[in-house]
This record gives sequence, C-alpha cells and structure tokens, in this order.
Amino acid sequence: MFTPTVDRYSQIAVRTNRYSVPVRLIGKRVRVVLHASHLVVYNRNVEVARHERLIAKGGCPLDLDHYLEALIRTPGAFPGATALEQARSAGKFTPVHDAWWAAAVKAHGDTAGTRVLIEVLLPARHLPHAHLVAGLAMALRAGALTADAVALEARKIAQAEDEPAGTSGAATVTIRSAVQYCSSAVEAGGAGGEMRVAAEGAGSRSDTGGAV
Repeated sequence: MFTPTVDRYSQIAVRTNRYSVPVRLIGKRVRVVLHASHLVVYNRNVEVARHERLIAKGGCPLDLDHYLEALIRTPGAFPGATALEQARSAGKFTPVHDAWWAAAVKAHGDTAGTRVLIEVLLPARHLPHAHLVAGLAMALRAGALTADAVALEARKIAQAEDEPAGTSGAATVTIRSAVQYCSSAVEAGGAGGEMRVAAEGAGSRSDTGGAV
C-alpha cells in the first residue's frame, strides 16, 4: 500500500509511474492499493480513481474525467489536453463526441461550445458509455446542441432498455441509426467532414502540452 500526495498536476507517483486522480484532491494524501492488473486510489476509504497497472517505467495514464472541473473553468485548454488525447486513443472520446463538439463550436463559438461539451461530460460520468454516445448521436441528428438535450436523449435510451423484451425494438433501431449516421458523416465528406475539420482546428488552437 502507498500513500502519495497528489501533486499540482492532479497526479500521484506510484513506483516508477504516475497516475491521475480528480483535481479536487490536489495537495491531499491518498491511499493506493495495488492489485495484479490494476490499482485503486482511495480518499478516506472512498474509491476516487482506478487505473490499469503499468509494468513499463515512466508511464502517465490520465483520465479525462479527473480534469473536467478544472477544464470547465478554462475551456481553452481542453482541445490540447493530453488527457483528451489519451481518451481518444482509448476509444472513450469517440468520433461522435468530436462531431457533436464541432457542431456546438459552430453554433456557440469556440469557448462556449467547448464549455457546453464539458457540461455534457460532467454528469455523463454516471452514465454507461454507450448511453452517452447514443445520446450525443441522437441530439446531434436533431440539431440539439445543449447539455440538457444530450441528457434527455441518454435518459430515453436508458428507459428504452428497461422496457420489457420486445417493446424497445424501435428505440434500439433509432439509436443505432443515429450513431451510424454520425459515424458515417464524420468518416465521409459533407457536413460530417466539416465537423471533423472544425474539431481538429479547435485542437490546434490550444496546446498546453500538459495534462490539461
């Protein structure tokens, strides 16, 4: 067991690697329990972070969720965040996220559009990932570019899954078609291509070179 102190980058050192924890814990001492394949971080006996345990030296896995409270105050740092890059590589921040984000930036401007995306991600930490992606896809298809709209669509998806077998087929087809619509639009040209270019352009405008 280790009891490291969270540094100003919201990271802890465990042996030869560093791992992220929520930004609210900066300056505090936490408890780390190592398991064979992962490690768990506790604050006062409450689990606050969980990471795959690294074998190689010098690694620094960052969970984007750990930085959202800081990023919503400085949304300009979001596009260049290392945590965002890692989330993309891990498949947690999908092309559907990027498409919705780019559309929000187009509608609201860089700063406001990015802040709205973070407002989507904050409560979404309590949702299954598939529900969030489908909610983003359905909201984007409807042109609904607010955090409340995404939350509403995600709740509809959850409710549809809770319905008795055989009654939620239409909802499932609608969700699948919305996700396919967004994915194909991002991969192809047209409006989706513009969304992808806008998202990539936003990323190039703010590169902090750090975790956030």
